[in-house]
Amino acid sequence: MDLFGIITLAYVTACGGGIIRDLCIGAHPPAGLSDWRYLALSVIAAGMVIAIKEVVQKLSHPVLLFDAVGLGFFAVFGAHKTLAYGHSMEAAIILGMISAVGGGALRDLLLNRTPVILQKEIYASAALVGAVCQAGGEVLGWSMAWVPWAAIVSCFGIRCLSLYFHWNLPRFAPDDD
Repeated sequence: MDLFGIITLAYVTACGGGIIRDLCIGAHPPAGLSDWRYLALSVIAAGMVIAIKEVVQKLSHPVLLFDAVGLGFFAVFGAHKTLAYGHSMEAAIILGMISAVGGGALRDLLLNRTPVILQKEIYASAALVGAVCQAGGEVLGWSMAWVPWAAIVSCFGIRCLSLYFHWNLPRFAPDDD
């Protein structure tokens, strides 16, 4: 893949889910398209990964750990922003999950791969739990000093435990399909 392709995939992965969410809730233009810092951060991150690609290739577990942290933050922020725009708790839960996993799914589709969220790993399910905790706590009026952190930790914990213990959702097709 050339440099443009790498930067494009970095941007789509980082901002795709948030752009989908913003379009759904009526936040026009989407933050990922209207604020230059989103693109700049994607370019910087892609450049850093390219610069240390040998190190990154050896770091599968730390990368998964940071991905789990990001999953929690994006799910919680997505649910919160949806509620802040006056949408229902159900919309907040769904769009919180989409905020967290949408960019990775778009990346996989661009690479002609089956998205991770459609496979057996507990990934989108963890994001769903984080979004449920955030939206539920917010709708119930619980303290916003701790609800987002509890939601992030719940998402992160489920994702990390599923990786450690090799938990997977049931599959309904042979593993070689």
